[in-house]
Amino acid sequence: MTGFMTASEAAVKWNISHRRVITLCNENRIEGVGMLGKMWIIPVDAEKPIDARTTRYDETVNAKPFLKWAGGKGQLLDTLRTYYPEGLGTTITKYCEPMVGAGAVLFDILNNYDLEEILISDSNAELINTYNELKKNASELIQLLQQFENAHIAKVNEDRKEYYYSQREMYNSLIEKKNANATLKAALFIYLNKTCFNGLYRVNRHGQFNVPMGSYSNPTICDIENLLLVAKKLEKVKIISGDYKQTEKFIDDKTFVYFDPPYRPLSKTAEFTSYTEAEFNDNNQIELAEFIKMLVEKGAKVLASNSDPKNTNPDDNFFDDLYKQLKIERVSAKRAINSKGSKRGTVSELLICNY
Repeated sequence: MTGFMTASEAAVKWNISHRRVITLCNENRIEGVGMLGKMWIIPVDAEKPIDARTTRYDETVNAKPFLKWAGGKGQLLDTLRTYYPEGLGTTITKYCEPMVGAGAVLFDILNNYDLEEILISDSNAELINTYNELKKNASELIQLLQQFENAHIAKVNEDRKEYYYSQREMYNSLIEKKNANATLKAALFIYLNKTCFNGLYRVNRHGQFNVPMGSYSNPTICDIENLLLVAKKLEKVKIISGDYKQTEKFIDDKTFVYFDPPYRPLSKTAEFTSYTEAEFNDNNQIELAEFIKMLVEKGAKVLASNSDPKNTNPDDNFFDDLYKQLKIERVSAKRAINSKGSKRGTVSELLICNY
């Protein structure tokens, strides 16, 4: 219609999300806006309403993980908090998470404790790149995500699928280049995480992301408020990429360390494969246990999560034997990711600590 534009066209013109335009229409904050059937129409010469959210953040609102992640600890946080060591924030002044993933515990610590030093790491280099870019280049990253969200939401059916796979192809081409645009890679990482099947991050043996598109009708790809909060919280966090052993020098008797490694599969037919091209097998679990025991000897307070083999085999004492010198607690948790809905339910998980 001459003289008017759709919400999708306004989103592109104003460089904001389609969802944000709809909110502004509902709040009657756009002069001359109206409805044509069930569709909002906006005068082409309408001015973009002032939105202070992009220049400030609300310190009263807590930052939360900006990614979906297999095995994420968001639903287990209430339980995990009861296992934080005494003295956290007083005699314990440092926090380290060597396998950070989506960082549910990290952000809980950042929201509730004022610690002197915080270090996170992960063997997934692209995940760490995303953390770093959000910390250093949040504004540019958000602009890219808004573009991706607008393009994704505006498309339907095969057009949307074609867009998703073209973005996935671009991402895989970038991770193969040494000097690729780091902010673009990070934006694509978040876009794919928010739109792929079940929010999985899985790669093939060549390190390429290979998860198909999910079936979300209106996914939130660019959560501006939370991304700004996360960026602010990350200002005091040291971020490194690599094996968990690289954190050893940082950890001392004033440090709380939380390990959330790839879980030991509950069966040989477990669906989920890998976060990176490298698998995490029983030998890796044993190696990690030795590292944890070394940190305990240094005086660090260590908490670790893992699967409970006894869910499927009551006689499997793998972790009970491996961590027999430490405390082992069994807690209930909901299985967050399984391709078969009938197999999603409450299971027992292990919390292992030295205090």
